[in-house]
Amino acid sequence: MDVTEKVIKHLEMTQAVINRLGNNSFLLKGWSMTIIVTAMVLIARYDLQNPCIILSLILPILGFWILDGYFLWKERLFREIYDDVRCQSDTDFKMDLLKHKNKPKCSWISAMFSVTLIIFYSVEIVLIVVVFSIL
Repeated sequence: MDVTEKVIKHLEMTQAVINRLGNNSFLLKGWSMTIIVTAMVLIARYDLQNPCIILSLILPILGFWILDGYFLWKERLFREIYDDVRCQSDTDFKMDLLKHKNKPKCSWISAMFSVTLIIFYSVEIVLIVVVFSIL
């Protein structure tokens, strides 16, 4: 395997990890929405209007939000690795995430509070509050 093939293979491996992390994030959003909508339908059907139910729906949303932030954080770190590898002329196939942890937007907190995650999970929380205030 020549040097160029090694770099291309390393880029392919890194892109596969990025794709997998993006897919995990997508699946989390789907599960989050499914669980919330199902719970709200059941609550409306059986006329359950307990404030504890709102809390029991918001807690899983926060859990999904934290986990989704984790996947986005890791995805950002692997994108930094991808950028490093594409500029190299040779590679040793290392994927050192620690090297990129101090870069801007490469922290778990910044990933959790990215615009897309804030919008998605805030809409879910607002939806729950609105539905319960209407019932």
